[in-house]
Amino acid sequence: MKAIVQHRYGSPEVLRLCEVDIPTPGDDEVLVRVRASSINAYDWHAVRGDPYLARLSFGLRRPVAMVRGQDFAGQVEAVGRAVTRFRPGDEVFGEAGPAGGAFAEYVCVTEKLVEAKPANLSFERAAAIPLAATTALVCLRDAAGLRAGQHVLINGASGGVGTFAVQLAKAYGAQVTAVCRTRNVELVRSLGADHVVDYTREDFTRTEAVRAGRRYDVLLDLVGNRSLTGFRQILTPDGVLVLSGGGTFSGGSLFGPMSLLIRGPIVGRFVRHRIVAPSVTAGRGRLAELRELAESGKLTPVIDRTYRLSEVPDAIRYVETEHARAKVVVTV
Repeated sequence: MKAIVQHRYGSPEVLRLCEVDIPTPGDDEVLVRVRASSINAYDWHAVRGDPYLARLSFGLRRPVAMVRGQDFAGQVEAVGRAVTRFRPGDEVFGEAGPAGGAFAEYVCVTEKLVEAKPANLSFERAAAIPLAATTALVCLRDAAGLRAGQHVLINGASGGVGTFAVQLAKAYGAQVTAVCRTRNVELVRSLGADHVVDYTREDFTRTEAVRAGRRYDVLLDLVGNRSLTGFRQILTPDGVLVLSGGGTFSGGSLFGPMSLLIRGPIVGRFVRHRIVAPSVTAGRGRLAELRELAESGKLTPVIDRTYRLSEVPDAIRYVETEHARAKVVVTV
């Protein structure tokens, strides 16, 4: 089969389209013929091995996972002896997990990371969901405990995770303030944002609304471009700051965006606000929830651009450097 292979860390140019063996599913695994995948910030961090601390999981000297890619949607090709939920031909979507492997014609994953594809979505749109939407779900519902009527600010609302976060927050009945750049204002409004702050024109920590006394019950930061003090000053007294990612990070350091993610929860022990940096893990339960939300029309993946499998290096470069909005999808 054809797959995008990485043997060393570096720029997207280190990735090669190669012929590799089709994996064989173990007892509890499912072999999926991949129809589409999508790009996440995780992917370009893994390609570069940046920040260096992340190599503790990626591989110290070279990548442990040879084939990149997390998200996938496709058709079941074969199943292991212990698999009971799926059979060949079923349309599914899911996340490859730490082993990766979704930038390929076939991916082999444990059954618990696979769920039936939303019936109303194409393979391309379904492949945009797993990692990004799961991150938004964990941050808002599990970590922040977002409730109807609360006010939430999403910093980085037009990105892959952000576009899902806006929709999920509205589904939970929250009032949403979305922070994005000028060209994405109408996009986040179309997803349901009640208020939009264009960060190229105003600082969301110093807007007129903030000076007038507006505060947020939940602040979800997906960018890492403000200080903890700046974030905390716009929270309500019992507000929650959720830190996830760090899309503006340019690489080349020991900690990168992880510095804020590490410091935040430590600072949170000594201040009135709750500060969390949740660990996001995929699972069938969360994928099933996202499928139901998609089928009900409450969650609609937004696709910025589509690339072919052979163009994965270009797709990763675009996500890393060009402020991609929403999701970038790879067709296989």
